[in-house]
Amino acid sequence: MAPHPVVQAIIDLSAGAVGGAACVFSGQPLDTAKVKMQTFPTMYRGFIHCITSTYKQVGLRGLYQGTTPALMANIAENSVLFMSYGFCQKVIRFTAGLHSEAVLSDMQKACAGSVASIFSSLVLCPTELVKCRLQAMYEMEASGKIAKSQNTVWSVVKSIMRNEGPQGFFQGLTTTIAREVPGYFCFFGAYEFSRSAFADYMKCDKDDIGVAPIVFSGGLGGACLWLVVYPMDCVKSRIQVMSMTGKQAGFFKTFMTIARAEGMRALYSGLTPTMIRTFPANGALFLGYEASRKLMMKQFD
Repeated sequence: MAPHPVVQAIIDLSAGAVGGAACVFSGQPLDTAKVKMQTFPTMYRGFIHCITSTYKQVGLRGLYQGTTPALMANIAENSVLFMSYGFCQKVIRFTAGLHSEAVLSDMQKACAGSVASIFSSLVLCPTELVKCRLQAMYEMEASGKIAKSQNTVWSVVKSIMRNEGPQGFFQGLTTTIAREVPGYFCFFGAYEFSRSAFADYMKCDKDDIGVAPIVFSGGLGGACLWLVVYPMDCVKSRIQVMSMTGKQAGFFKTFMTIARAEGMRALYSGLTPTMIRTFPANGALFLGYEASRKLMMKQFD
């Protein structure tokens, strides 16, 4: 028996929260290196240099700087994302004239994920802003762009409220949406395509392919997402971190400024730790989501 739509939404939201938490704990140090290298591309020779320098300067906690807002960001984003993903699939079934239990194609699921990402961007942007500022705080102080201050979540939140007001939390929202919509089309598309390929090869249902194929499919989805949207993510990080020094230009102006002044290579700074991180982090995300959702859905069988 299928659960009530409200119960289904709660299941999707809860499973997304479990997946989001798993994603953060498995990939935070590499995410920190990514943000530092995006914001200060000339300060580090590579991601190993970035990680070792951060460890020498600040210690192990420097690699986990911004974990609290990252946890909040990922739990909030993935809760809303997967809840909206389920809702958008229902909308696609309705518009395509399919019955409520019809299985969608991989392309249709990719479209549902793409639209769902618009809603998740609204909760992701404020928490990711705080996370990025915390992760790049040491470099901002060392370069003299800002005065030395407390590196805590609460101090960053208070600073944003005092200097920029509530709208300050949405610095980089346009860029976030521009990143998420094509990114999550690739993310869900690659994930579902990979799961379908494993199911065909193993002659079983997509839900029964096992742990390793789910982790690989999640990692492949994450890799496709980042390869497509990485320059946009770099611009977003730059806008969110540099807005500590004053109001920043919009997405296109910032993009062109980086490309002209630093070259296209700067837009891909930090890609290595991102690609290394994507398989364990996104694999854990989908494993947490699928396992917890399956567990909760069993209560209605």
